[in-house]
Amino acid sequence: MEIPFDLAAEQAIYLAAALVVAAFIRGLSGFGFSAVFILLGALVTNPLPLIPVIFACEIGMTAFQAKGIRAHINWPRVGYLLLGSAIAVLPSVAIMSRLDVDEARLVISILIMCLSLILLSGWRLNSVAGGKGNFAAGVASGMANSAGVGGLVTAAFLSAQPIEAAAFRATLIVFLTGLDLLTLPVMGSHGLISSDSYVAFLMAFPLLGLGVWLGSMGYRRISQTGFRRLVIIMLTILSIINVAKVLL
Repeated sequence: MEIPFDLAAEQAIYLAAALVVAAFIRGLSGFGFSAVFILLGALVTNPLPLIPVIFACEIGMTAFQAKGIRAHINWPRVGYLLLGSAIAVLPSVAIMSRLDVDEARLVISILIMCLSLILLSGWRLNSVAGGKGNFAAGVASGMANSAGVGGLVTAAFLSAQPIEAAAFRATLIVFLTGLDLLTLPVMGSHGLISSDSYVAFLMAFPLLGLGVWLGSMGYRRISQTGFRRLVIIMLTILSIINVAKVLL
């Protein structure tokens, strides 16, 4: 089987390792997979072709985690988030598909850096958001998902509310799956999905299983708050590195 996206062997090995790390983080905390993998991937290749592969991976990972999260999902919240996302996905993907490699790397990295700084700031809401708040967050997530990081917007929104860790993780996982299912056809209509995308997903699937399994084993053994903070710090550092790579 040929390596997709015309990657060199060392690039493919690096991306495989990055995939396991990102899947481990997803298994442990429920978020961060897309942002971590995109930023790591952007260090060595064009991030845009990776985004549809990441979405397929997100959907695949839900299959690994579905049994353990079902009881904790807040379905009304998921519905409002998806409704907002559906409005924003089409125009945002149309804009992102027109960017060149450096423009895409810059936009994605700055977006992740800003979201990471919001998360690190400790921004909090005084109460749990209702339907309108979830809908607005869904719109913002749909816009950001053109860059593959809609989940980070939702993670910032949910973590600012007094939500129990299991409900945070389960609701975010299900929403990300729905958001990716909304975004993939739009990306396909803009030529961002190719035969290489399918090959890359088939190659990635076993690595996803390994990473999610390892992460899920440690889910109840660590402080979720502390681990999420470490992930956000890592995202901030990686986004700064990617911005510097474009500008310097």
